Amino acid sequence: MRSARDRGWDVSGAGPQPAPRPAGEAPPKGRSPLAHLLHALNQPLTGLQCSLELAVAGPRPNEQYVRTLREGLELTGRMRILVEAIREVADAQPLDREQFEAVQLDDLLRSAVADLFPVAEAKGVRLLLVSGAPLPLRADRRFLTTLLFRFLDSALSLALEGSDLRIDAAPEREQASLVVAWIPGLPPEHSPFSRPEVGLLLARVGWERAGAEWIHTRTGTLEETIEACTVRLPLAPALAARWP
Repeated sequence: MRSARDRGWDVSGAGPQPAPRPAGEAPPKGRSPLAHLLHALNQPLTGLQCSLELAVAGPRPNEQYVRTLREGLELTGRMRILVEAIREVADAQPLDREQFEAVQLDDLLRSAVADLFPVAEAKGVRLLLVSGAPLPLRADRRFLTTLLFRFLDSALSLALEGSDLRIDAAPEREQASLVVAWIPGLPPEHSPFSRPEVGLLLARVGWERAGAEWIHTRTGTLEETIEACTVRLPLAPALAARWP
């Protein structure tokens, strides 16, 4: 397995950014997650309608009816994923700050990585966690634990088999900076609206609900692309005061 350094990633203490490469195409901007999901729903819905219209247009061989039913089940499954995501985004409420408590982001990261280790090992992806300083936050522990797992699990699902998933967490003045970077594998089935891609979108919604800044970038060449998601959120005031 090639190491992160072999791939040209910056693995020094200077920061978690990929080494400079020609800029690639960034994910679509200017559209809200809810609008993005509603747009995604139109494709399988239209496909299902067309399939059913053809099925009732006239007599067909039994094999064609079976094929239509199978296609309909597949399209319905895709719509169900999107509808569940739409419902989650639409029902999202501001977090109750009364539920916030002191949590260590670095500890929660280590726990999430440990939980995902068997999955990563089965896929042949190496998890590289770099966290050299405590990252105390005021947050809803349960919400943040679930969010971290979804975030890393989605990125792991999108990573190329046999590559590295790099997770860098560090204080950055008055903020905790979390960067998750990976080399993407082949586009998953039904991309860009596959389950892991929708999971990554929902992770973005969760981080923004938690008051974080979310940045999603793609850099690289045609031969090798690096995809990265950066999350920045305020450190607990007691520590933030120590950083100029």
